[in-house]
Amino acid sequence: MNKWAIALVLGLAGGGLTACEKTPEAPADEADSVLGIGIDNARLVLPPVAGNPAAIYMDMDFSGDSATAVRAASVAGAEKTELHETSEWEGKMVMGKMGPLLLNPGDEVSFEPGGKHIMVFGLPDTVQPDQDVEVTLTVAGGDKMSFAAKVQAAGAER
Repeated sequence: MNKWAIALVLGLAGGGLTACEKTPEAPADEADSVLGIGIDNARLVLPPVAGNPAAIYMDMDFSGDSATAVRAASVAGAEKTELHETSEWEGKMVMGKMGPLLLNPGDEVSFEPGGKHIMVFGLPDTVQPDQDVEVTLTVAGGDKMSFAAKVQAAGAER
């Protein structure tokens, strides 16, 4: 084998090991701490009317060394997921998509009714209360982290 072929084989083998190192086992209620983002109290609240979007609420903290931004979210099995927030516009409270969520070291952010939240569209009918769903956040640069959110019925305390 020439030196380029050997380098390619070693590079591919090393890449596989590196990929394994980036996905440590994490408890269902904790986020992947490699990114410095901590998630607590994550819950997906089902819609009162079947077919309407569900919402995810949680508490987030950031302990990274430098700023980052949460750019997107996804939920396993859902058709579409969007970062949303409620804000005032012309004297009225309106909800809509939000841009990337900038996180500085030490930040704590609540995703709660009437504020920031994750909207989940096209959730499968098989998702039922007391199950967990996998939520994945994508941050600037493309890194991803996943965590579990407990499914709650529409009328449950948020």
